[in-house]
Amino acid sequence: MSLPADCLTGTTQPKAIIGVSLKMYFGYRRSVDYCRDVAAIAAEHPAVQSGDIELFVLPTLPVLPEAARILGQAGAAAGAQDIFWKDEGAFTGEVGGKTVAELGGRYAEVGHAERRRIFGEDDAVIGMKTAAAYRNGLTPVLCVGESGQGSVQEAVARCSGEIDGVLNRARSLGPATRTIVAYEPQWAIGAPKPATPEYISAVITGLDAHLRGMPGQADSRVIYGGSAGPGLITELDAAVAGLFLGRFAHDPKALKTILDETAGRLGLLAGTAAGS
Repeated sequence: MSLPADCLTGTTQPKAIIGVSLKMYFGYRRSVDYCRDVAAIAAEHPAVQSGDIELFVLPTLPVLPEAARILGQAGAAAGAQDIFWKDEGAFTGEVGGKTVAELGGRYAEVGHAERRRIFGEDDAVIGMKTAAAYRNGLTPVLCVGESGQGSVQEAVARCSGEIDGVLNRARSLGPATRTIVAYEPQWAIGAPKPATPEYISAVITGLDAHLRGMPGQADSRVIYGGSAGPGLITELDAAVAGLFLGRFAHDPKALKTILDETAGRLGLLAGTAAGS
């Protein structure tokens, strides 16, 4: 089953967003099997089928065509963990947004802390990648987050600056469309526990207001990543549109629990209990 047409055209926005990045943890076969498991869950989940929950998985690039096919039939979607800022040309080893779209991808993750730290990407580079996503019909999943734990006000200021730097650069290169911002405080990535629900909610409330006040971003939302797992979504403020999941979603059963918790939070799944 595919997504309803109004969800694809953007005339109706989802009430929540759940994304999963597999990073480079899974090989090809395990990634495909994971997508099949997720597709089976999505195909039977009322909130996914109605389009109230937007569900996507970002596998390693060689898996993308099969992942897009499998997930697309179940009302979910797939995307890439990175794209280049040019669509084609003499750029050995890179993959452009045009190719990602041709492979069935609908999302492109940009700006993750690992890309900044390991590959030296800055706001200008990430802005060009975001522009590449826009012009190829991909929804950028823009990762932002402060390096050290401080106050809510400091985090909002730091991350708003990253959003401005990236999206202003992207907008200088072409029209902007919907963006998913994943707030991932760097000090929480890979940690045993996420930031506190109160901290997450307060920061994202500030970022959501800032983001949606920017040109072309009225339909954009902010989700939380950084050691996010089952039980967290039920403790967060309504400004938090959803979760960007990593290792805690590698077990499809845990992902189903999170989908159920998200639907229950929205009042879409009667009788849902955390951990069901």
